[in-house]
Amino acid sequence: MIKLLPLILLLLTWLCGSAQTTVSGKVKDAKGRVLAGASIAIKDTYDGGTSDSTGIYRFQTSEKGDQTILVTSIGFKLFEQKINITGNAITVDVLLKEEPSELKAVVITAGSFEASDTKRTTVLNPLDIVTTASANADITAAIKTLPGAQQVGESEGLFVRGGTAQETKVFIDGTLVNNFFFSSVPDIAQRGRFSPFLFKGTVFSSGGYSALYGQALSSALILESIDLPEQTSASLGISTVGLNGGYQKLNKKKTASWGVNYNYTNLIAYFAVIKQRVDNFHTPEFHNGEGNFRIKTSKTGMLKFYGYFNYNQLGVRRADIDSANLKNAFGLTNFNVYANLSYREKLSRNWRVNLGASYSENTDKINNELQNQDNVPQHIVDEPFGGKSFHVQSNGSLSQVKAVFERKFPGLSVLRLGGEYLYFRDKNDFTNQFVPKSRTGTDDHFKAAFAETDIYITNDLAAKIGGRVEHSSQLEKANIAPRLSLAYKLGDKTQASLAYGVFYQKPEKDFYLRNYVYDNLAYTKATHYILNLQKVTKDYTLRFEAFYKKYNELTKTFSTAGTNIIDSVGGGGFGHAKGIEIFWRDRKTFKNFDYWISYSYLDTKRDYLNFPYAIQPNFAANHTASLIVKKFVTKLKTQFNGSYTFASGRPYYNIRYNNSSNKFTIADEGKTIPYHSMSFSVNYLPNIGNQKAKSFAVWVFSVNNVIGNNQIFGYNYSANGMHKEPVVPTAKRFFFLGCFLSFGIDRSDEVINSNL
Repeated sequence: MIKLLPLILLLLTWLCGSAQTTVSGKVKDAKGRVLAGASIAIKDTYDGGTSDSTGIYRFQTSEKGDQTILVTSIGFKLFEQKINITGNAITVDVLLKEEPSELKAVVITAGSFEASDTKRTTVLNPLDIVTTASANADITAAIKTLPGAQQVGESEGLFVRGGTAQETKVFIDGTLVNNFFFSSVPDIAQRGRFSPFLFKGTVFSSGGYSALYGQALSSALILESIDLPEQTSASLGISTVGLNGGYQKLNKKKTASWGVNYNYTNLIAYFAVIKQRVDNFHTPEFHNGEGNFRIKTSKTGMLKFYGYFNYNQLGVRRADIDSANLKNAFGLTNFNVYANLSYREKLSRNWRVNLGASYSENTDKINNELQNQDNVPQHIVDEPFGGKSFHVQSNGSLSQVKAVFERKFPGLSVLRLGGEYLYFRDKNDFTNQFVPKSRTGTDDHFKAAFAETDIYITNDLAAKIGGRVEHSSQLEKANIAPRLSLAYKLGDKTQASLAYGVFYQKPEKDFYLRNYVYDNLAYTKATHYILNLQKVTKDYTLRFEAFYKKYNELTKTFSTAGTNIIDSVGGGGFGHAKGIEIFWRDRKTFKNFDYWISYSYLDTKRDYLNFPYAIQPNFAANHTASLIVKKFVTKLKTQFNGSYTFASGRPYYNIRYNNSSNKFTIADEGKTIPYHSMSFSVNYLPNIGNQKAKSFAVWVFSVNNVIGNNQIFGYNYSANGMHKEPVVPTAKRFFFLGCFLSFGIDRSDEVINSNL
């Protein structure tokens, strides 16, 4: 028996082996590339294997009947397939789909400058803005160096891809800002009210923006405020145009902070040295105050408040275009307040909430007087002088609340949904020698609901699908605005994107406040089509974008009395805008150099306001280009910044009512000279005192339009159309010198590292 034991064991081994089934196959990814090291197993058993360098796997199992085969590999989604084991060899070829990774996934960027590997950074950060030579620390002035934005120097606002300034809206922490810019002054562009250092994120969408935002026909500038400061600090600044100071307190646990800032601007000393082309009978004077608090409510929660007020006065006197002996004196007093409260929290493993509420109020008191050469007010009844002396008090407020809920799914896929309510209230009091007092007012209860989902199929393919439903009580109408974006990765750091969207906007409030006759006013509408190609790395950004935008229901103005005086408005206007844009940024090729180049080609026409037919609007140039260069000298702790901007000539028109044809016609037209501007600035960052005191300084010197190029933004026409005058800057150059001290935070490394 003992002699037969080896034979029995051999027989048993053969019988066991004959009862096992071989499972084999090949593992590939979605692009057909073999995957080595993938783990293959029968569910709830120890039977399985691993794919070799050619993607092939093979193992044996003694299981029978219906089973499930599982295949896993790092960076890929779990693969499951039912199999039936009957004793015969089984072949299961496996195709693994990538598990989207935030570091590797394609970024949906058509129409938006939110381009990065991690989707958390933007093209321009606060330091980029304040070190752009031509910007003078103004957010929108820096944005103008990006493709899509026009170089309009006679009016504030962002003019993007053939759209008016009113077609671009600004959002802070998700809510709309009603008066982002200082109040308008005829033929003089105004700055934005807010400092770039309030914000950690700046997203400039030149079209095709998210369904979470609305009422912007062409573009959205989306700003996200900072959270907690690094540590307690104080600041003090003095410059050729004013002074400022601030204090930020961070608690010991670094869970809460509060802060205050004050800024005073007065240009009287500056104007005494740099002569202006206009007579400033009341030198521009500004008082700005800010307050904030920020509380970390939990590990994932943050409550933030920001409050702002501004009071300013100015007066500008110019020669009257209709007379050689008279002047127009324009005076403005403005008071503005703004408050924003936001809260974000992670409700559960997969749910987040973002809540926002804001309130703003703006009051403009405008007094325009016709004066003689001795600056004495004149009361002339005869036209065209009779209506030039007037007083207007304009009040506007906006209250709003917004809620966004976010549900995360496996991978990076996300669903966002929510709603918002905005209450606009505006009124005007108007007085002149013919109208003792005229009061007009309007309000609007505006409501919107939205939903949007990011669907990541693989790291290489993603889609953003969404839409909005809006209703305006002022128009008594609703709209539905669909949005769609697709992105596909073409190679390492390279991708292509497509975007489509419908965007609506209410007619401007001024049409309701001027006693016009309304004729079926509707939402203005723009449909966007965008193609985007880009390559983004740590050191380089290369971006091409082509777009087409179609306008419908633009607002038209009419004269029913047979004069140049507008007395009625309606819809029915139309237009288009199309073009290509190129952006290149390089932080590596030249040591300690950072530069970017942007170019835009724009072909646009529209029939709106009193245009007799579809023509190129006077705010649109066909070609615009910018070169921004920054050089940091580490040993000197000094940064040298330069910028050059070019724009081809813009059209200008004298549009007048023709009694013989009973419609508006173009009495005169042409193009301005091309726009050229070269600017230069220097930032010097020495330490002051000792290192333990943590006191630091930044010296800033800048000059705009260094060469002194002549710049003409358009022409104004006399009432009879026989005389025209160019619209030009108030001075050929702008100079700035300032010293800004900080106590408690050393910004030197931050500035140096951002430029290496």
